[in-house]
Amino acid sequence: MAEPLALYVHWPFCLSKCPYCDFNSHVRDEIPRARFGRALRRELAHEAALMGDTPAERPTISSIFFGGGTPSLMAPETVAGLIADARAAFGFTDTVEITLEANPTSVETGLLRAFRAAGVNRISMGIQSLEPEALRFLGREHDAPQAITALETARKLFERISFDLIYARPGQTEAAWRSELEAALALVSDHLSLYQLTIEPGTKFEGLYRQGRFRLPEGDDAARLYELTAEVAARHGLLGYEISNYARPGAESRHNLTYWRYGDYLGIGPGAHGRLTRNGVTCATRRHRAPEPWAERVERTGTGAHPDERLDNRDRAREMLLMGLRLREGIDTARFARRTGMAVADALDADILNMATDEGYLVLNPAAQRLRATDAGRLRLESLLAALVL
Repeated sequence: MAEPLALYVHWPFCLSKCPYCDFNSHVRDEIPRARFGRALRRELAHEAALMGDTPAERPTISSIFFGGGTPSLMAPETVAGLIADARAAFGFTDTVEITLEANPTSVETGLLRAFRAAGVNRISMGIQSLEPEALRFLGREHDAPQAITALETARKLFERISFDLIYARPGQTEAAWRSELEAALALVSDHLSLYQLTIEPGTKFEGLYRQGRFRLPEGDDAARLYELTAEVAARHGLLGYEISNYARPGAESRHNLTYWRYGDYLGIGPGAHGRLTRNGVTCATRRHRAPEPWAERVERTGTGAHPDERLDNRDRAREMLLMGLRLREGIDTARFARRTGMAVADALDADILNMATDEGYLVLNPAAQRLRATDAGRLRLESLLAALVL
């Protein structure tokens, strides 16, 4: 039996472009909701047909994630239609997780009830900060009272809620972050995503940073903020199951776990990526990035996809290591061998692996069939992986 499939649906439109954001998001004077809703449903149908003639021949869906952009700007009837189409084409697991990203503006908060009726059962809210000055710096469209109102509304409608915060901002002290994080954890139910602010190429912040208009905490200062984040979250019962994600046991994002555990996922919509296994061959998939050309391709041919890229054993091993070592649980080495056709040891630089285990950055446990990064290793994971993975 094939493993269940995760479905990612990309909605590319936002009300404004945040200065830190390098996602495939676009601002339009008027959002063409109906056109893009039809195109998404048509592309989903096209992909389903490629994966089997009947639902019985296709993998079932274990999670759907509506991301963006700002998917809470979608028409609720489009969300309902995509969920219904996915159920009819693939079938759902009994515990299917259906997440929609939302921003806490008053307009989007007013649609939460309609999204719940459409079939969404988990909300991920883009709060980013509870500090007025930080919200202005980050270019957000909401204020802190709106964020709190949105979370209170969401709690009445959804059993599962997550929201995002960005820390390691210019001038942010440990005391200030502790205070803000404590306030956030008093509002959260079961899941929180906490991201260090990074400067991404092509963003407005990149230009400002290069001009010296602001500085970010670096080195030991950034490390202390990261360690403080894990400490405070754990005290509230949320454990860091991935570098930037904290949850009560059992409340982890099932959709994102599919990515980190290197399961199959189908991505539709402008710029969406996927990893799909067909007839024993795993391929990387991607869609045309620009929204209007993507829609034109779908209207013309049924899909906005570029040709698939076949991944060999080495490609799959590298990707699974880069994703899996972000998780506190690490990598199941037996599953790694099944998924990649390689033993973990053959995908790693032996000298770097020995050094990393000696220094306490990695633990390789053959009896438990597990390779994982320690807390100290996850703190250095980017540089560690660059040297470790062949």
